[in-house]
Amino acid sequence: MRHPDGTHTRLAGPHPSGPADVVYDRDWKAGMRSSLRCAAVLLGLLLSVDWAAGSLTFWRGALWMAIALLLFLVLCPVRVSAGPGWLATRRLLRTRRVRTDLLIAARPLDGVAQRLVLRDALGSRVEIDPEVLPRNPGLWYLLDEGARASEAAGTLLCGTTALHRLARRVDHETALGVFRASGME
Repeated sequence: MRHPDGTHTRLAGPHPSGPADVVYDRDWKAGMRSSLRCAAVLLGLLLSVDWAAGSLTFWRGALWMAIALLLFLVLCPVRVSAGPGWLATRRLLRTRRVRTDLLIAARPLDGVAQRLVLRDALGSRVEIDPEVLPRNPGLWYLLDEGARASEAAGTLLCGTTALHRLARRVDHETALGVFRASGME
């Protein structure tokens, strides 16, 4: 809307996925630095051993760089972010997003690397490491808020037990953190 004095009026209101409402995994940068450091150390060791042996060539150096890059890609952490009504994971080339207010399933996958698989009514699927949630209360709060809305709406058909178990764990770890901070441990 334009006023006679030349100023514009903007309609105010919350944007459903505005940047102010987005919460990110706090430990992602440390994980990224750690994976870069591991790849760089491996590359340095491989190049220095090959150089000391006198067998370092351009092609062998390129091979060692490819191996270090492969290690980085394997160790590169997934970036988890959430906002009101959604949760997203971002890898190097792909971002996946689910609507937490439309969840239909939340299943834990046990194995070498534990995962929590979230599916929504729109067909989207996200896998996250359940350890990310206790370390990031903001992410957990937004996921829990959306899951409760899904449960109240009756769309969350599978996984309420797993989410309640995870909620108890997050509450327990948060309480322990409060006790440690206050010196009452």
